[in-house]
Amino acid sequence: MKLPRKARLRLPAWTATLTWKAAVFITVMCCALASLLGVLVHVSVTRQTVGEARHKALDRLTDVTRMYEAGEQLPPGAALDPPELPASLHALAVSGKRGTLVDDDHGRPTMWAAGPADGKALAAEIDYTQSARTINGLDKAILGSSILAIGATLLVGVFAVTRITRRLHQTATVARRIEAGDLDARVNDPRTSDPSRPQDEVATVAGALDTMAGTLQGKLLSEQRFTADVAHELRTPLTGLHAAAELLPEGRPAELVRDRVQAMRSLTEDLLEISRLDAGSERVDLDLQELAPVVERLVRASVASGTAEADTTVTVVRDACVETDKRRLERVLGNLLANAHKHGKAPVELTVHGPVVTVRDHGTGYPDYLLDHGPQRFRTDAGSKGHGLGLTIAVGQAAVIGAELSFRNAPDGGAVARLELPEYVSFEVPGTDDVAHGA
Repeated sequence: MKLPRKARLRLPAWTATLTWKAAVFITVMCCALASLLGVLVHVSVTRQTVGEARHKALDRLTDVTRMYEAGEQLPPGAALDPPELPASLHALAVSGKRGTLVDDDHGRPTMWAAGPADGKALAAEIDYTQSARTINGLDKAILGSSILAIGATLLVGVFAVTRITRRLHQTATVARRIEAGDLDARVNDPRTSDPSRPQDEVATVAGALDTMAGTLQGKLLSEQRFTADVAHELRTPLTGLHAAAELLPEGRPAELVRDRVQAMRSLTEDLLEISRLDAGSERVDLDLQELAPVVERLVRASVASGTAEADTTVTVVRDACVETDKRRLERVLGNLLANAHKHGKAPVELTVHGPVVTVRDHGTGYPDYLLDHGPQRFRTDAGSKGHGLGLTIAVGQAAVIGAELSFRNAPDGGAVARLELPEYVSFEVPGTDDVAHGA
Protein backbone atom coordinates (compact mmCIF):
# COMPACT_ATOMS: atom_id res chain seq x y z
CA MET A 1 0.00 0.00 0.00
CA LYS A 2 1.33 3.39 -0.96
CA LEU A 3 1.69 5.73 2.01
CA PRO A 4 0.35 9.30 1.80
CA ARG A 5 2.94 11.93 1.06
CA LYS A 6 2.93 13.27 4.64
CA ALA A 7 3.17 9.79 6.15
CA ARG A 8 6.26 8.71 4.22
CA LEU A 9 9.43 8.27 6.19
CA ARG A 10 12.10 10.86 5.56
CA LEU A 11 15.79 10.25 5.95
CA PRO A 12 17.74 12.52 8.32
CA ALA A 13 19.14 15.70 6.78
CA TRP A 14 22.76 14.56 7.19
CA THR A 15 22.15 11.70 4.73
CA ALA A 16 21.91 14.30 1.96
CA THR A 17 25.47 15.55 2.51
CA LEU A 18 28.18 14.86 -0.03
CA THR A 19 30.38 13.25 2.65
CA TRP A 20 27.68 10.71 3.53
CA LYS A 21 26.95 9.91 -0.11
CA ALA A 22 30.65 9.52 -0.87
CA ALA A 23 31.12 7.25 2.17
CA VAL A 24 28.20 5.05 1.11
CA PHE A 25 29.47 4.91 -2.47
CA ILE A 26 33.01 4.03 -1.40
CA THR A 27 31.75 1.39 1.04
CA VAL A 28 29.48 -0.24 -1.54
CA MET A 29 32.18 -0.25 -4.21
CA CYS A 30 34.79 -1.61 -1.81
CA CYS A 31 32.43 -4.36 -0.62
CA ALA A 32 31.57 -5.31 -4.19
CA LEU A 33 35.23 -5.36 -5.23
CA ALA A 34 36.32 -7.30 -2.12
CA SER A 35 33.52 -9.83 -2.64
CA LEU A 36 34.47 -10.32 -6.28
CA LEU A 37 38.17 -10.74 -5.54
CA GLY A 38 37.41 -12.99 -2.55
CA VAL A 39 35.22 -15.27 -4.65
CA LEU A 40 37.83 -15.45 -7.41
CA VAL A 41 40.65 -16.27 -4.98
CA HIS A 42 38.49 -18.76 -3.07
CA VAL A 43 37.45 -20.59 -6.24
CA SER A 44 40.98 -20.64 -7.63
CA VAL A 45 42.65 -21.90 -4.42
CA THR A 46 39.86 -24.38 -3.69
CA ARG A 47 40.07 -25.78 -7.20
CA GLN A 48 43.84 -26.14 -6.91
CA THR A 49 43.65 -27.75 -3.44
CA VAL A 50 40.87 -30.14 -4.39
CA GLY A 51 42.70 -30.99 -7.60
CA GLU A 52 45.88 -31.90 -5.74
CA ALA A 53 43.92 -34.03 -3.22
CA ARG A 54 42.02 -35.72 -6.05
CA HIS A 55 45.26 -36.65 -7.85
CA LYS A 56 46.64 -38.12 -4.62
CA ALA A 57 43.45 -40.11 -4.04
CA LEU A 58 43.44 -41.45 -7.62
CA ASP A 59 47.11 -42.36 -7.40
CA ARG A 60 46.38 -44.23 -4.15
CA LEU A 61 43.41 -45.93 -5.83
CA THR A 62 45.72 -47.05 -8.66
CA ASP A 63 48.14 -48.59 -6.16
CA VAL A 64 45.31 -50.26 -4.26
CA THR A 65 43.85 -51.65 -7.51
CA ARG A 66 47.23 -53.13 -8.48
CA MET A 67 47.55 -54.74 -5.05
CA TYR A 68 43.98 -56.12 -5.29
CA GLU A 69 44.66 -57.62 -8.72
CA ALA A 70 47.93 -59.14 -7.40
CA GLY A 71 46.03 -60.71 -4.51
CA GLU A 72 47.92 -58.79 -1.89
CA GLN A 73 46.43 -57.59 1.34
CA LEU A 74 44.86 -54.11 1.02
CA PRO A 75 46.44 -51.36 3.12
CA PRO A 76 44.51 -49.44 5.81
CA GLY A 77 42.06 -46.98 4.30
CA ALA A 78 41.30 -49.22 1.32
CA ALA A 79 38.51 -51.80 1.04
CA LEU A 80 35.82 -53.31 -1.15
CA ASP A 81 32.42 -51.72 -0.66
CA PRO A 82 33.30 -49.98 2.62
CA PRO A 83 30.15 -48.88 4.49
CA GLU A 84 31.47 -45.30 4.82
CA LEU A 85 31.69 -44.87 1.02
CA PRO A 86 29.14 -42.26 -0.17
CA ALA A 87 26.28 -43.86 -2.07
CA SER A 88 26.71 -41.68 -5.15
CA LEU A 89 30.39 -42.59 -5.49
CA HIS A 90 29.58 -46.30 -4.88
CA ALA A 91 27.03 -46.26 -7.66
CA LEU A 92 29.53 -44.59 -9.98
CA ALA A 93 32.21 -47.24 -9.25
CA VAL A 94 29.78 -50.15 -9.67
CA SER A 95 28.81 -48.76 -13.06
CA GLY A 96 32.43 -49.19 -14.18
CA LYS A 97 33.77 -45.64 -13.73
CA ARG A 98 36.36 -44.07 -11.42
CA GLY A 99 35.66 -40.98 -9.40
CA THR A 100 36.43 -38.96 -6.31
CA LEU A 101 34.29 -37.22 -3.69
CA VAL A 102 34.93 -35.19 -0.52
CA ASP A 103 32.79 -36.34 2.39
CA ASP A 104 32.70 -36.11 6.16
CA ASP A 105 33.75 -39.35 7.79
CA HIS A 106 32.86 -39.24 11.49
CA GLY A 107 33.69 -35.50 11.74
CA ARG A 108 36.85 -35.81 9.67
CA PRO A 109 37.01 -34.40 6.13
CA THR A 110 37.93 -37.28 3.76
CA MET A 111 38.71 -37.53 0.07
CA TRP A 112 37.33 -40.77 -1.37
CA ALA A 113 38.45 -42.38 -4.62
CA ALA A 114 36.61 -45.43 -5.97
CA GLY A 115 36.68 -47.63 -9.05
CA PRO A 116 35.22 -50.92 -10.33
CA ALA A 117 36.59 -54.27 -9.10
CA ASP A 118 34.76 -57.52 -9.93
CA GLY A 119 31.36 -55.80 -9.91
CA LYS A 120 32.07 -54.14 -6.64
CA ALA A 121 33.47 -50.74 -5.60
CA LEU A 122 37.11 -50.67 -4.65
CA ALA A 123 37.64 -47.54 -2.57
CA ALA A 124 40.57 -45.74 -1.02
CA GLU A 125 40.52 -42.73 1.26
CA ILE A 126 43.00 -40.01 2.17
CA ASP A 127 42.85 -37.44 4.97
CA TYR A 128 41.47 -34.15 3.68
CA THR A 129 41.69 -32.27 7.01
CA GLN A 130 44.78 -30.19 6.18
CA SER A 131 43.38 -29.14 2.83
CA ALA A 132 40.08 -28.13 4.44
CA ARG A 133 41.96 -26.12 7.07
CA THR A 134 43.92 -24.40 4.32
CA ILE A 135 40.73 -23.38 2.54
CA ASN A 136 39.05 -22.22 5.79
CA GLY A 137 42.15 -20.24 6.76
CA LEU A 138 42.21 -18.65 3.33
CA ASP A 139 38.54 -17.64 3.64
CA LYS A 140 39.17 -16.02 7.04
CA ALA A 141 42.23 -14.21 5.68
CA ILE A 142 40.22 -12.93 2.71
CA LEU A 143 37.43 -11.71 5.02
CA GLY A 144 39.82 -10.01 7.44
CA SER A 145 41.91 -8.36 4.73
CA SER A 146 38.71 -7.22 2.97
CA ILE A 147 37.43 -5.55 6.15
CA LEU A 148 40.78 -3.84 6.72
CA ALA A 149 40.97 -2.72 3.09
CA ILE A 150 37.41 -1.38 3.17
CA GLY A 151 38.05 0.48 6.44
CA ALA A 152 41.32 1.99 5.22
CA THR A 153 39.83 2.96 1.85
CA LEU A 154 36.79 4.46 3.56
CA LEU A 155 38.93 6.55 5.90
CA VAL A 156 41.14 7.81 3.08
CA GLY A 157 38.11 8.48 0.87
CA VAL A 158 36.17 10.32 3.55
CA PHE A 159 39.26 12.38 4.41
CA ALA A 160 39.69 13.36 0.76
CA VAL A 161 35.99 14.13 0.32
CA THR A 162 35.89 16.09 3.59
CA ARG A 163 38.64 18.37 2.34
CA ILE A 164 36.55 19.09 -0.75
CA THR A 165 33.31 19.57 1.20
CA ARG A 166 35.09 21.86 3.66
CA ARG A 167 36.10 24.10 0.77
CA LEU A 168 32.55 23.94 -0.61
CA HIS A 169 31.13 24.91 2.80
CA GLN A 170 33.55 27.83 2.95
CA THR A 171 32.45 28.95 -0.50
CA ALA A 172 28.78 28.64 0.49
CA THR A 173 29.42 30.63 3.70
CA VAL A 174 31.03 33.43 1.72
CA ALA A 175 28.10 33.40 -0.72
CA ARG A 176 25.65 33.77 2.17
CA ARG A 177 27.72 36.66 3.60
CA ILE A 178 27.59 38.39 0.22
CA GLU A 179 23.83 37.80 0.09
CA ALA A 180 23.53 39.42 3.55
CA GLY A 181 25.33 42.51 2.24
CA ASP A 182 28.97 41.86 3.18
CA LEU A 183 30.51 42.62 -0.21
CA ASP A 184 34.03 42.47 1.23
CA ALA A 185 33.69 38.72 1.84
CA ARG A 186 35.98 36.57 -0.33
CA VAL A 187 36.86 32.89 -0.46
CA ASN A 188 40.52 33.55 -1.33
CA ASP A 189 41.21 29.95 -2.30
CA PRO A 190 45.02 29.55 -2.49
CA ARG A 191 44.65 27.64 -5.76
CA THR A 192 43.16 30.70 -7.45
CA SER A 193 45.92 33.08 -6.31
CA ASP A 194 48.67 31.03 -7.99
CA PRO A 195 47.97 30.63 -11.75
CA SER A 196 50.72 28.01 -12.06
CA ARG A 197 48.87 25.59 -9.76
CA PRO A 198 46.30 23.32 -11.38
CA GLN A 199 42.76 24.29 -10.40
CA ASP A 200 40.02 21.82 -9.59
CA GLU A 201 36.28 22.48 -9.94
CA VAL A 202 35.96 23.85 -6.38
CA ALA A 203 38.73 26.37 -6.99
CA THR A 204 37.03 27.40 -10.23
CA VAL A 205 33.74 28.03 -8.41
CA ALA A 206 35.52 29.92 -5.62
CA GLY A 207 37.36 32.09 -8.13
CA ALA A 208 34.15 32.82 -10.03
CA LEU A 209 32.42 33.79 -6.77
CA ASP A 210 35.25 36.15 -5.80
CA THR A 211 35.22 37.72 -9.25
CA MET A 212 31.45 38.15 -9.14
CA ALA A 213 31.62 39.71 -5.66
CA GLY A 214 34.35 42.11 -6.74
CA THR A 215 32.44 43.15 -9.85
CA LEU A 216 29.20 43.57 -7.89
CA GLN A 217 30.96 45.58 -5.21
CA GLY A 218 32.50 47.86 -7.81
CA LYS A 219 29.15 48.48 -9.51
CA LEU A 220 27.40 49.17 -6.21
CA LEU A 221 30.13 51.54 -5.09
CA SER A 222 29.88 53.36 -8.41
CA GLU A 223 26.12 53.60 -7.97
CA GLN A 224 26.50 54.89 -4.42
CA ARG A 225 29.04 57.50 -5.48
CA PHE A 226 26.82 58.56 -8.37
CA THR A 227 23.78 58.85 -6.08
CA ALA A 228 25.70 60.87 -3.51
CA ASP A 229 27.27 63.13 -6.16
CA VAL A 230 23.92 63.79 -7.85
CA ALA A 231 22.24 64.57 -4.53
CA HIS A 232 25.05 66.93 -3.51
CA GLU A 233 25.06 68.68 -6.88
CA LEU A 234 21.28 69.14 -6.79
CA ARG A 235 21.32 70.71 -3.36
CA THR A 236 22.78 74.06 -4.43
CA PRO A 237 20.46 74.79 -7.39
CA LEU A 238 17.47 73.53 -5.41
CA THR A 239 18.28 75.94 -2.60
CA GLY A 240 18.34 78.80 -5.09
CA LEU A 241 15.18 77.54 -6.76
CA HIS A 242 13.44 77.36 -3.40
CA ALA A 243 14.46 80.94 -2.58
CA ALA A 244 13.25 82.13 -6.00
CA ALA A 245 9.93 80.32 -5.55
CA GLU A 246 9.35 82.18 -2.32
CA LEU A 247 9.62 85.48 -4.23
CA LEU A 248 6.84 84.58 -6.65
CA PRO A 249 3.55 86.45 -6.21
CA GLU A 250 0.91 84.51 -4.35
CA GLY A 251 -1.35 82.41 -6.52
CA ARG A 252 -2.01 78.92 -7.81
CA PRO A 253 1.10 78.84 -10.10
CA ALA A 254 3.36 79.82 -7.20
CA GLU A 255 1.85 77.08 -5.00
CA LEU A 256 2.50 74.46 -7.72
CA VAL A 257 6.11 75.61 -8.13
CA ARG A 258 6.73 75.57 -4.36
CA ASP A 259 5.14 72.11 -4.06
CA ARG A 260 7.35 70.67 -6.80
CA VAL A 261 10.46 72.33 -5.39
CA GLN A 262 9.67 70.87 -1.95
CA ALA A 263 9.17 67.41 -3.52
CA MET A 264 12.56 67.67 -5.24
CA ARG A 265 14.22 68.77 -2.01
CA SER A 266 12.68 65.82 -0.14
CA LEU A 267 13.86 63.43 -2.85
CA THR A 268 17.36 64.92 -2.70
CA GLU A 269 17.50 64.55 1.08
CA ASP A 270 16.31 60.95 0.77
CA LEU A 271 19.04 60.21 -1.76
CA LEU A 272 21.65 61.72 0.54
CA GLU A 273 20.34 59.65 3.46
CA ILE A 274 20.44 56.46 1.40
CA SER A 275 23.99 57.20 0.28
CA ARG A 276 25.04 57.60 3.93
CA LEU A 277 23.32 54.33 4.85
CA ASP A 278 25.03 52.54 1.97
CA ALA A 279 28.39 53.91 3.01
CA GLY A 280 27.85 52.79 6.63
CA SER A 281 28.79 56.22 7.94
CA GLU A 282 25.75 56.66 10.21
CA ARG A 283 26.40 56.98 13.95
CA VAL A 284 23.72 56.44 16.56
CA ASP A 285 23.02 58.57 19.62
CA LEU A 286 21.50 56.09 22.07
CA ASP A 287 19.31 57.14 24.94
CA LEU A 288 16.55 55.61 27.07
CA GLN A 289 13.07 56.29 25.69
CA GLU A 290 9.56 55.29 26.72
CA LEU A 291 8.25 53.83 23.49
CA ALA A 292 4.54 54.65 23.77
CA PRO A 293 4.97 58.45 24.28
CA VAL A 294 7.36 58.59 21.31
CA VAL A 295 4.80 56.89 19.06
CA GLU A 296 1.93 59.07 20.31
CA ARG A 297 3.91 62.32 19.79
CA LEU A 298 4.93 61.18 16.31
CA VAL A 299 1.31 60.50 15.31
CA ARG A 300 0.14 63.86 16.65
CA ALA A 301 2.90 65.66 14.74
CA SER A 302 2.13 63.72 11.55
CA VAL A 303 -1.58 64.57 11.79
CA ALA A 304 -0.77 68.22 12.42
CA SER A 305 1.55 68.39 9.40
CA GLY A 306 -0.91 66.59 7.13
CA THR A 307 1.31 63.55 6.64
CA ALA A 308 -1.20 61.34 8.49
CA GLU A 309 -4.97 61.48 8.64
CA ALA A 310 -6.90 62.34 11.77
CA ASP A 311 -8.39 58.84 12.11
CA THR A 312 -4.95 57.31 12.79
CA THR A 313 -5.14 55.39 16.09
CA VAL A 314 -2.52 54.35 18.63
CA THR A 315 -3.14 51.35 20.90
CA VAL A 316 -0.77 50.66 23.80
CA VAL A 317 -1.00 47.06 25.01
CA ARG A 318 2.14 47.33 27.12
CA ASP A 319 4.67 50.12 27.21
CA ALA A 320 8.39 49.42 27.28
CA CYS A 321 11.63 51.26 27.83
CA VAL A 322 14.02 50.99 24.89
CA GLU A 323 17.55 52.23 24.36
CA THR A 324 17.55 53.76 20.92
CA ASP A 325 18.25 56.81 18.79
CA LYS A 326 15.04 58.82 19.06
CA ARG A 327 15.56 60.76 15.82
CA ARG A 328 16.17 57.61 13.79
CA LEU A 329 13.28 55.79 15.48
CA GLU A 330 10.95 58.64 14.56
CA ARG A 331 12.32 58.54 11.02
CA VAL A 332 11.51 54.83 10.72
CA LEU A 333 8.02 55.13 12.19
CA GLY A 334 7.31 58.29 10.20
CA ASN A 335 8.19 56.57 6.93
CA LEU A 336 6.06 53.55 7.82
CA LEU A 337 3.14 55.81 8.72
CA ALA A 338 3.51 57.89 5.56
CA ASN A 339 3.70 54.77 3.41
CA ALA A 340 0.54 53.37 5.05
CA HIS A 341 -1.41 56.57 4.25
CA LYS A 342 0.06 56.98 0.76
CA HIS A 343 -0.29 53.40 -0.52
CA GLY A 344 -2.87 51.87 1.87
CA LYS A 345 -6.32 52.79 3.07
CA ALA A 346 -7.73 54.12 6.33
CA PRO A 347 -7.92 53.40 9.12
CA VAL A 348 -4.23 53.21 9.95
CA GLU A 349 -3.54 51.55 13.29
CA LEU A 350 -0.35 51.68 15.36
CA THR A 351 0.02 49.18 18.22
CA VAL A 352 2.69 49.25 20.94
CA HIS A 353 3.18 45.87 22.58
CA GLY A 354 6.32 45.97 24.67
CA PRO A 355 9.31 46.75 22.44
CA VAL A 356 7.28 45.95 19.30
CA VAL A 357 5.46 48.54 17.20
CA THR A 358 3.14 47.46 14.37
CA VAL A 359 1.79 49.77 11.70
CA ARG A 360 -1.23 48.45 9.83
CA ASP A 361 -3.43 49.84 7.10
CA HIS A 362 -6.49 48.34 5.40
CA GLY A 363 -5.45 48.62 1.78
CA THR A 364 -4.43 45.97 -0.76
CA GLY A 365 -1.29 45.00 1.14
CA TYR A 366 2.37 44.93 0.17
CA PRO A 367 3.31 43.68 -3.32
CA ASP A 368 4.80 40.21 -3.70
CA TYR A 369 8.28 41.44 -4.62
CA LEU A 370 8.50 43.43 -1.38
CA LEU A 371 7.47 40.45 0.76
CA ASP A 372 9.97 38.20 -1.04
CA HIS A 373 12.98 40.50 -1.35
CA GLY A 374 12.29 43.55 0.80
CA PRO A 375 11.86 47.19 -0.30
CA GLN A 376 13.65 48.18 -3.49
CA ARG A 377 14.51 51.75 -4.26
CA PHE A 378 12.78 53.40 -7.23
CA ARG A 379 10.39 50.47 -7.57
CA THR A 380 6.69 50.80 -6.82
CA ASP A 381 3.47 49.28 -8.10
CA ALA A 382 2.09 50.59 -11.34
CA GLY A 383 -0.08 53.64 -10.76
CA SER A 384 1.19 54.32 -7.22
CA LYS A 385 2.92 57.50 -6.19
CA GLY A 386 6.40 57.72 -4.73
CA HIS A 387 9.92 56.56 -5.50
CA GLY A 388 10.22 53.51 -3.27
CA LEU A 389 12.72 55.27 -0.99
CA GLY A 390 10.65 55.58 2.18
CA LEU A 391 10.63 51.90 3.13
CA THR A 392 14.22 51.51 1.94
CA ILE A 393 15.29 54.26 4.36
CA ALA A 394 13.15 52.71 7.12
CA VAL A 395 14.90 49.35 6.72
CA GLY A 396 18.34 51.01 6.70
CA GLN A 397 17.69 53.16 9.77
CA ALA A 398 16.16 50.20 11.63
CA ALA A 399 19.36 48.25 11.04
CA VAL A 400 21.42 51.18 12.33
CA ILE A 401 19.56 51.28 15.66
CA GLY A 402 19.64 47.50 16.00
CA ALA A 403 15.91 46.98 15.39
CA GLU A 404 14.28 44.31 13.24
CA LEU A 405 11.78 45.48 10.62
CA SER A 406 9.60 42.95 8.82
CA PHE A 407 6.68 43.18 6.40
CA ARG A 408 3.64 40.99 5.87
CA ASN A 409 0.04 41.14 4.73
CA ALA A 410 -2.83 40.63 7.16
CA PRO A 411 -5.08 37.61 6.47
CA ASP A 412 -8.16 39.87 6.29
CA GLY A 413 -6.44 42.45 4.09
CA GLY A 414 -4.02 45.28 4.63
CA ALA A 415 -0.28 45.73 5.03
CA VAL A 416 1.43 45.14 8.38
CA ALA A 417 4.90 46.47 9.23
CA ARG A 418 6.43 45.12 12.47
CA LEU A 419 9.30 46.97 14.16
CA GLU A 420 10.95 45.16 17.09
CA LEU A 421 13.44 47.14 19.16
CA PRO A 422 15.86 45.78 21.77
CA GLU A 423 14.11 46.21 25.12
CA TYR A 424 16.00 47.76 28.00
CA VAL A 425 15.58 45.60 31.11
CA SER A 426 16.53 46.43 34.69
CA PHE A 427 17.59 43.69 37.10
CA GLU A 428 18.91 43.43 40.63
CA VAL A 429 22.44 42.21 41.27
CA PRO A 430 22.44 39.56 44.06
CA GLY A 431 24.14 40.70 47.28
CA THR A 432 23.79 44.45 46.60
CA ASP A 433 21.14 47.06 47.06
CA ASP A 434 21.89 48.68 43.71
CA VAL A 435 19.89 48.08 40.59
CA ALA A 436 21.81 47.31 37.41
CA HIS A 437 20.51 47.88 33.92
CA GLY A 438 21.24 46.04 30.74
CA ALA A 439 19.99 45.76 27.25
